[in-house]
Amino acid sequence: MIRVTELRLPLDHPPEALQEAVCARLAIDPDRLRGVTIARRGYDARKRGAIVLVYSLDCDVVDEAGVLAAHAGNAHVGPTPDTGYVPPHAGPWPQETPRPVVVGAGPCGIMAALVLAQMGLRPIVIERGKPVRPRTVDTFALWRRSELTPESNVQFGEGGAGTFSDGKLWSGVSDPRRLGRKVLEEFVRAGAPEEILFVSKPHIGTFRLVQMVEHIRAQIERLGGEYRFETRVERLLIENGRLHGVALSDGSVPEGAPVVLAVGHSARDTFAMLREAGVAMQAKPFSVGVRIEHPQSVIDAARFGPQAGHHLLGAADYKLVHHASNGRGVYSFCMCPGGTVVAATSEVGQVVTNGMSQYSRAERNANAGIVVEVMPERDFPEDVLGGVALQRRLERAAFVAGGSDYRAPAQRVGDFLAGVASTHLGAVVPSYKPGVTPTDLATCLPDFAVEAMREALPRFARKIDGFAMEDAVMTGVETRTSSPIRLPRGRDGQSLNVAGLFPAGEGAGYAGGILSAGIDGIRAAEAVAAALAG
Repeated sequence: MIRVTELRLPLDHPPEALQEAVCARLAIDPDRLRGVTIARRGYDARKRGAIVLVYSLDCDVVDEAGVLAAHAGNAHVGPTPDTGYVPPHAGPWPQETPRPVVVGAGPCGIMAALVLAQMGLRPIVIERGKPVRPRTVDTFALWRRSELTPESNVQFGEGGAGTFSDGKLWSGVSDPRRLGRKVLEEFVRAGAPEEILFVSKPHIGTFRLVQMVEHIRAQIERLGGEYRFETRVERLLIENGRLHGVALSDGSVPEGAPVVLAVGHSARDTFAMLREAGVAMQAKPFSVGVRIEHPQSVIDAARFGPQAGHHLLGAADYKLVHHASNGRGVYSFCMCPGGTVVAATSEVGQVVTNGMSQYSRAERNANAGIVVEVMPERDFPEDVLGGVALQRRLERAAFVAGGSDYRAPAQRVGDFLAGVASTHLGAVVPSYKPGVTPTDLATCLPDFAVEAMREALPRFARKIDGFAMEDAVMTGVETRTSSPIRLPRGRDGQSLNVAGLFPAGEGAGYAGGILSAGIDGIRAAEAVAAALAG
């Protein structure tokens, strides 16, 4: 097969235009083209009203070698890459091989466990929360009745934080081995729509994610894996720089097994336990801010102009960055077209926001985090867990500002820019449940973040018309953008000072989203297998 890239066609092109464009690009007659498969489809919306589709296509042609030779040196014509995944270690394994332990059943842990199971290593998955369906019931209890279950919520439970999100499946991480393709193919086998294999910005939505997580669990168990829900890691058993076992809350102590530590970015008690155990740990940058909501129609018109509403474009998204004069970066984070703002706390007496969309992205509002860089060297240079302390302080302040009942503090953009508290909201109806309290968000954000956002919002309005509209709603606080720590690891995937411990995913500081976490989970599984193979 031949891969042809950067084929640009009008938004409403007829189906036959693909074949015609391929023949023109390859300079071949139509009868030499046997078939075309879409490898990737995106769009270029830089010119509103003149949006074009951008394709990468895999083409079956007569005399493939001759066609490739005729286009040698053309960056947009070449052999179709091999994206098949072959595990580096497939056994058989000696009977005494210990069963690897995977701590955490989020995207990283799930993919690590799946690949370990596919290699014949029968992993044990430890998850502090509940299976995904009862977890969903607990999560909805917070949204609908202000009832928080600390061990079962948006952050904790099967599927991880990504389960209650937009289900975005794209990433900017380096992936020369195309492990991301392996993640997407496993998701399709588990029930995701096949379009995630070729659209440029694939997403799934929460309801489909729930079914997929269950399907992958069933596959892991069929291959000999085991899940232990509502089970916590209490202690690491470390001797002479080597992990010899983990003490679990159910009283068991799996000994001699390598451990993939795939906890999420909100496992604060686990971070404290790791520090006490002496595991190498570093503070890392993260970001804090708010969720901002606009009518989705405003974003669609600003991004797509007269072509807004086209079925191939869907609900418009955006990505914005501003470098503020106080030295802080301000950027949009986890943009959710046609979605809702959700309660995402995991600790009593705190308020945290996040964004979520269903597959249809059909809700009235667009939302995104508008967040500002936190810099450990400037903000808490002496404390490796200073980021956790900052997050908690802001979340407690938001809880109080919202009314101390899990409502969230909210403010009109016009009031925020004017530096006055909101006493009411306007035309944009906030989607956050269990509800919001109009107030002054400056009371629950660092001064540097308030200053940087007040500078950035008018700049963003120059790129997205209406972004700084008076009645747009800001809801606080967004603090769980990424892990505030990193667990450094060597080239063998193991902790720098604890052999047998394999830190991975978002909580370890090596991923930022579902796809990158899944990729890191595969890498962790391969590292474990390599260690077991000697």
